[in-house]
Amino acid sequence: QVQLVESGGGLVQAGGSLRLSCASSGRTFSNYAMGWFRQAPGKEREFVASISWSGGSTYYADSVKDRFTISRDNAENTVYLQMSSLKPEDTAVYFCAARRNPGYRKDRIYEYDYWGQGTQVTVSS
Repeated sequence: QVQLVESGGGLVQAGGSLRLSCASSGRTFSNYAMGWFRQAPGKEREFVASISWSGGSTYYADSVKDRFTISRDNAENTVYLQMSSLKPEDTAVYFCAARRNPGYRKDRIYEYDYWGQGTQVTVSS
């Protein structure tokens, strides 16, 4: 089992920045590709970004490319999402997820095996 706990969410003005963290415990963190998803009120959960087990490769949704950066620290068992130039439409609950099987360019919910509880990000205009 893998336990994931997100933190770092909050209220920020449009154009501002936030860094989300996702701490993992349980099985070896470095064995898993990791992803971030988000879910806005009344909408389906959508892919944001993912990162390979080594951290050497990343993949982004078009809506966040060039504004968000995913990274990981395997020594700290933590994955991060640095969010910049935030927009009101980025408002959502953000979830991190872990994937057991090979591959990191995965943007579907069913492709991930473990999920955190989420952290709220609210961007005011």
